[in-house]
Amino acid sequence: MHTLTITRRTCLALALASSFGVQAQTYPNKPITLIVPFAAGSATDQLARALGQSITTDTRQTVVVDNKAGASGMLAAQAAARATPDGYTVLITTNTTHAANEHLYKKLPYDPVKDFAPVTGLGKGSQVLVVKADAPYRTVTELLAAARQKPGKLSFGSGSSSSRVAGELFQQMSGTEILHVPYKSNPMAITDLLGGQIDLMITDMSTGVPQIKGGKLRALGVSTLKRSSLLPDVPTIDEAGVKGYDMGYWFAAYVPAKTPPEVIEKLNALLSAGTRSPAAKAFFEASGSEPFTTTPDALARFQTAETQKWGKAIKAAGIEAE
Repeated sequence: MHTLTITRRTCLALALASSFGVQAQTYPNKPITLIVPFAAGSATDQLARALGQSITTDTRQTVVVDNKAGASGMLAAQAAARATPDGYTVLITTNTTHAANEHLYKKLPYDPVKDFAPVTGLGKGSQVLVVKADAPYRTVTELLAAARQKPGKLSFGSGSSSSRVAGELFQQMSGTEILHVPYKSNPMAITDLLGGQIDLMITDMSTGVPQIKGGKLRALGVSTLKRSSLLPDVPTIDEAGVKGYDMGYWFAAYVPAKTPPEVIEKLNALLSAGTRSPAAKAFFEASGSEPFTTTPDALARFQTAETQKWGKAIKAAGIEAE
């Protein structure tokens, strides 16, 4: 009986291995779903759609972009973690779900390490501090003066952890008190900023730049230590007076844990090629971001380092886990 049990187990293991092998050889042979943690129009959504176009061109398979906005990306991450680990559900996400959230929330409905297999990094970018075009402050210095004059009266919106931590760190490093107003996504916060419901926000370039170029928003500072090619005349927040301020963001792709390595390898190749596609190049150029591709192992190491970095930034900003 014991021998029979072992034989059955061995046969089952071989059958599963064979099944995964066949699966990897034919992958992809049906539509792929890209789950995005933010609303349509957000930077992550725009990149996902560009990658989807490339995958469809390369494989002739339909790619569906599924926007699951809200709860700081937790809804999307949980849905992706629970999906069948066959390579047909891919989470196109950011540092929000995979580096920041574990420091922002006491309990997550997913584990950013155990529930996922890394596929590849996708891109890196900077954010921009914006106010309404007719706001009374034209520089970071003037904004800070107004914030110090009226502690807690000015408000900033955020629709992602990158945006929120950037805003919290800004007030912490500048010694000001600015009220935080959360949104499901950055485009929603921009709508309220344009409507005068909030006073400022630090948002991703792809969401903010069109409004800046359209004359509806005024850019006061770029969030990284290097100026943006999209806004060469806009100083960095560091240059503008908040010394040492540096808060960018990144995109990456993950699949559910236990997805076959051969499938991950194929996805890595498809997504890496996707970052070089015309649509992705247009996105990177328009958003002032740049491609950032990795091996799965390199993404795992990068995620570990970034989780530590975001933890430090969140602690420095005095943000209490919710």
